[in-house]
Amino acid sequence: MKIEHIAMYVNDLEKAKDFFVTFLGGRAGEGYHNRTTDFRSYFIRFEDGARLEIMNKPGMTDPEKTLNRTGYAHIAFSAGSRARVDELTERLRAAGYEVVSGPRTTGDGYYESCVTVIEGNQIEITE
Repeated sequence: MKIEHIAMYVNDLEKAKDFFVTFLGGRAGEGYHNRTTDFRSYFIRFEDGARLEIMNKPGMTDPEKTLNRTGYAHIAFSAGSRARVDELTERLRAAGYEVVSGPRTTGDGYYESCVTVIEGNQIEITE
C-alpha cells in the first residue's frame, strides 16, 4: 500500500494553495468546483509525487486547533539538508508564521523545525 494523497479543509483556499506552492515547491493542479454544492478543491503535487488535496465548502466548522490534540498532528516535508531546514524556517518566520520549535535535533535524531502555517495547522520541516 501507499498513501495516495492527504486532504485538508481550509477556509481560504487560494491562500493555502499559494503557501504550498510558494514555500514548499508544490505544483497546483487546476481547481475543481462543484457548482451544486459549492465544494472547491486543488490537488497539489510535490517533487516526490506525494499529493495534498486542499478543500473548501460552505458551512464548515473551525474549532480551535491546539498543538496537543488527537487526530493528525502535522505534515512533514523534507527540505534535503540542515541548511535548507534553517533557511526555510527563517523564511517562514520572516513571513509572519509562528515557529513552534527548532530548528533542533530531536531525541530520536531528526533535525527539524515545526511551524504553524495554514489556519492553525502545523508543518514539520526535516532535513
